[in-house]
Amino acid sequence: MESEFTLMAVHAHPDDEVIGTGGVLARYAEEGVRTVLVTCTNGEQGDGPGGVKPGEPGHDPAEVSRRRLDELQESAAHLAIDHVELLGYPDSGMAGWDANADAEVFSNVPLDRSAARLAELMERYRPQVVVTYDEKGGYGHPDHIQAHRIAIAAAEATGIPRKLYYTAIPRAGIAQMMDYLRDTGVDVGDFDLPEDFGTPDEEITTAVDVSAYFERKRKALEAHASQGENIFLLRMPEEAQRQALGREVFVRRFSAVPVPDGEEDDLFAGLR
Repeated sequence: MESEFTLMAVHAHPDDEVIGTGGVLARYAEEGVRTVLVTCTNGEQGDGPGGVKPGEPGHDPAEVSRRRLDELQESAAHLAIDHVELLGYPDSGMAGWDANADAEVFSNVPLDRSAARLAELMERYRPQVVVTYDEKGGYGHPDHIQAHRIAIAAAEATGIPRKLYYTAIPRAGIAQMMDYLRDTGVDVGDFDLPEDFGTPDEEITTAVDVSAYFERKRKALEAHASQGENIFLLRMPEEAQRQALGREVFVRRFSAVPVPDGEEDDLFAGLR
């Protein structure tokens, strides 16, 4: 319905929906906003049983995909997501992986083709607000970058979204979290992010308090058990988890409606 508020999140893989947008998906669903998650790939390049990596003996991409998509449905239930739409493209893997060379993986599919499929979903659901990654895909993953590209292309082609946001990880927040972990005795090893990782704090336009949905976000993360080795947050102390998961921040890419001065605390500001 045209009058119904709808939030659409465009993500690359099963499990990407939780950390940066799980809170807003849960919060707005509770407020009566229709929530739509578009997951572009099936996650075949994730870990197999026992942590088997792609290319190692025993890694079965089809089985990995099946399990990850089952986990996605469980995660979506914890977050009360109304609609999960799967584009079904094969996972491209991290930059430099062998899978990058496959013409069928998501990052290699012609942009006009994949963007047209997303545009069809925008026409169906007519989201006022769309959330996706920035032009770097957050951290350079080929599928995240492609998800960004198709979201922008579909939004521009349809003219439907009134506001579009990029998920963000504030650089100051990263530094504070690492300091907190070290101060509380957590062994972070030689974990060291590049200096340009994350979003400069002055670029952040929007911060949404989702602390009330912490438990739902954690359960949604735990639902992706097959990738648990890669989910560092779940190995952190609870207080650190609460700090990391209780606030979601964004960069507003565009808005067709007036927005408040200063930092927004509501993705639907100007639309209500």
